[in-house]
Amino acid sequence: MTLGRLGEEAQRRVASGYYASLSEVVRAGLRALDREERAVDAGLRDRVAASLADPRPSLSQDQVFAALRARHGGA
Repeated sequence: MTLGRLGEEAQRRVASGYYASLSEVVRAGLRALDREERAVDAGLRDRVAASLADPRPSLSQDQVFAALRARHGGA
């Protein structure tokens, strides 16, 4: 596995004594990635649920793009 600059950062973390090995650094990074992905997934689920529960009428694709063009000055 080639990590480039990230490998250097991982080595610095081991050298600092915070981690005992590169394996610990990688495991910590994967745990952090798992937490981040769970948080993103939960946020998306919440937004979808809120959208589905919204009592306002749905907009067509044409209405959405017209509103975006009007707001952002598109052609």
